[in-house]
Formats: sequence, structure tokens, C-alpha cells
Amino acid sequence: METAFDSYVRRRLAPAAKLTFPSHNYRLQVYLKDEYPRQRVIDGLPIKHYHFEGRKSYRHIEMKDVISSREYQMFFGVDGCKVGWFAVGLTEEAKWQAKVFPDISSLWNQYRDARLILIDVPIGLRDTDSSERHCDKEARALLSPERKPSIFVSPCRAAVYAATNEEAKIINTQKTGRSLSVQTLAIIPKIRQVDQLLTSNKEARSHIRETHPELCFWALNSGRSTVFRKKDKRGIEERKEILTSAYPQTSEVLDYSLQQYARKDVAEDDILDALVAAVTASRKGKGLLAIPDNPEFDSEGLPMEMVVTSYPFSL
Repeated sequence: METAFDSYVRRRLAPAAKLTFPSHNYRLQVYLKDEYPRQRVIDGLPIKHYHFEGRKSYRHIEMKDVISSREYQMFFGVDGCKVGWFAVGLTEEAKWQAKVFPDISSLWNQYRDARLILIDVPIGLRDTDSSERHCDKEARALLSPERKPSIFVSPCRAAVYAATNEEAKIINTQKTGRSLSVQTLAIIPKIRQVDQLLTSNKEARSHIRETHPELCFWALNSGRSTVFRKKDKRGIEERKEILTSAYPQTSEVLDYSLQQYARKDVAEDDILDALVAAVTASRKGKGLLAIPDNPEFDSEGLPMEMVVTSYPFSL
């Protein structure tokens, strides 16, 4: 179905331009001879900006730099999976989407106009210090003894860029006095992807923030940790119940994702973790908390924090 955004582009731009218009992903190239749209609002949402290139008589507008009515109000939760990143997007109008991306740059390029992207990966890394990130320590203190191990020790930045796992362990021990677990080593490539993006792209910093799914479930469950492990059948059902109480369309998102992607690529708990992060992100403007409330910042200016919803939670 053609949206108001599509209609506006076709009506105002197509007659006066040579137009390539793949509307399914909102990547448009428009060449105008003598003017660009004067209308500054589409569906009540402001046009962000234009880029002009080429000869003076032509103006080149990349419509990926225009906020579309579809993506402007979206909130995303992102979790690592075996083939990259699994993302769930929610809108304030109760619409949703789910998709796999091979790397974090691909995800950012498509969803750079999202209101908020919460991702389950450490953001903000120590360079050298024997003390852990405050957010990691506070997160463990909030979770039950059974869920505390889900908060892994975050590596220092130099270890993230090591050539091998063994080198990463040696560097982290030298700089922090702590080695790295198998679980942390397994996610270092994803930590590196996010760190490279955020240290090189200031715009991405204002959209992408760290969260942790077990903290999200804790907050949605009124400050009570989950009882069962997330890969346990009882743990899956427990998390589905918590999510459904906060987001009634949980079963739709889960069923679609399970059918769309093989378990060797996206596990069921990956879907639930991304969805709980998306539900948390959708609370922006209604009640989000950062743990700790006064976060530290690393040498690159990135905050060491985890974002959760305030509780008691209400729809």
C-alpha cells in the first residue's frame, strides 16, 4: 500500500525529475532541474536535510537523508545471533518488523533514523583499570544470584582489537588484572564492530545505546529476575509470559521470526532478547532509566551504562 510519503514523492518529484524509486526500502535518487521540494513536513514529520551535488543546473537529493514516515517513529532492539545481528523494530502504532543483518554497519545504514536502538553489547570500554565498569557491577547487584553470571566481564579496548583470543586474554590481564571468559571472547568481534561504528560516527552515538536483556526482563517484571535459564524450555516460556504482559503482539513477532529464520542462524532466545530490548526502547519519552544514573565515560566519550525501563511498567 502506498504511504503518504510515497505519494508525496511521486506527485511532487516524479514529474520534474528522473527518478529511481525502490519504495520498499526508501532508497531514492532524485535529479531535479530547477527546484527542490518546498514542503518541509511529511505526515506531520519534518524533512531532515538535503544533499546537493553535481552541476549547478541539477540538484542531487539522496532520499535516505530524509526521515520517512515509516522509519521515523521506530524503536529497535538488537541482539547478536550466529549469522550477525537480529533486530526487532516497533512503532508507536503497534506495527513491528524483524530482520537479520550481517554486520552492525548494515543495520545502522538502514535504521539511522530510528528514534532509539538498544543493543546487547558493551558500549564504553576501559583502556586500563583494575576495577570493572560500574554498570556491570550495578547490574549484577540488581539481578538474582542465578542471573548474575549473565553479565560478562567487559574487555578493555585493546583486548577487543587483539588478533587472537589468546592475545586478547593476555592483553586484558596485563591492563586490568583480569582474564576473559569464553563467553566474552565469543562476542569480542561484535563488540569490535559496535566500537568501530560509535568511535567513528558521532551521529550513531545519539541513536545506539547499550542494554542487557536480563535487566530488561528484570525491569518489566517489576524488579524481579527471571527464575530459569534463557535456553531452558521453562525459561523461554517465562520470558514469553513477561513479554506478552508488556507487549501483546509478542507471539506474532516470535512466530514470524521462528518461521523466517532457521535455528542454526537465529535462536529462539535471540528473538526474545531482541524483542525485550525493542519493548524497552519503545518506552523512550515514557520512562527509561540508565544504570548507573551517573554513568562513566570512556576515553572516546562513550557512556558506560545500561538502559532499562522504569517500573512498575504500564502499557
